Amino acid sequence: MTDNIKEDAENLPYDPETLRRINEHPCYSLKAKHAFGRCHVAVAPKCNIQCNYCVRDFDCVNESRPGVTSMVLDPTTALERIDEVVEKMKHIKVVGIAGPGDPLANEETFETLKLVHEKYPETILCISTNGLLLPDKIDELTKYDVRNLTVTLNAVDASVGEKIYSFVEYDGKKYHGREAAELLLDHQMKGIEEAVKRKMLVKINTVYIPGVNDKHIPEIARKVGEMGVFNFNIIPLIPQYKFKDIVPPTAQEKEKMHELCAPYVRQMRHCQRCRADAVGLLGKDVQNEFGCCGKGDGSGGKCGGIR
Repeated sequence: MTDNIKEDAENLPYDPETLRRINEHPCYSLKAKHAFGRCHVAVAPKCNIQCNYCVRDFDCVNESRPGVTSMVLDPTTALERIDEVVEKMKHIKVVGIAGPGDPLANEETFETLKLVHEKYPETILCISTNGLLLPDKIDELTKYDVRNLTVTLNAVDASVGEKIYSFVEYDGKKYHGREAAELLLDHQMKGIEEAVKRKMLVKINTVYIPGVNDKHIPEIARKVGEMGVFNFNIIPLIPQYKFKDIVPPTAQEKEKMHELCAPYVRQMRHCQRCRADAVGLLGKDVQNEFGCCGKGDGSGGKCGGIR
């Protein structure tokens, strides 16, 4: 067990550009949460796995949780949204793609990354993925200078994972049960290992599911800490779909879990469970101020987005 994992991003042994990508990203630095914002563009509707806690609603303005967006955008419209956001909000330093499906399962993700990288080369590009396609797509992420990466990893034991996933789709085939969990875990581990090797800043998201993976979470933290990930984020279950009857962990239980995991890897304790179209500072989202596609025109979803 490692005794002194620093949870702040100061005085870390990184080059200046990597430090910038830590200190200006609100998920990687607690201080950045108060100073710098992000703009998520929801260009990735398709997903290649079904988690037993996940419901993805494309037209819900009143909920704030992963998988929710008011509109799925095409890449060109996403760039228009970013143009307006960065013009009005100078503290926006991060452009992220976090769904509403899995970004790596959507070619629109890479089209968007290309457009943003060409127009805003200094912007921090960030991707959130389940990791299934990470080994296959990591060269493309590197091509567009994506160096902040979140992988949702809910188990490092397939016997736990098979309780969490209904199915996994890969290379035209659908997998279920233990076989699905083993395939997903194998690709997640290979992808994380390769990302760390390429000096990406890897954040791990783990959904805390009482009675399913709760006793297993410190083992996840230990494993990813050994692999060299940057930080570890524990997300309390939002009860829905097949896990709708599970009582989520309390704030006190979540904090206790952080303490159990802290010796192994730096903890992120300020997650706001962002929407796929979130804009602004963490916890102070203003995406509704920009209309359905970044023009603030109140057109009710009829200006270039995709249903």
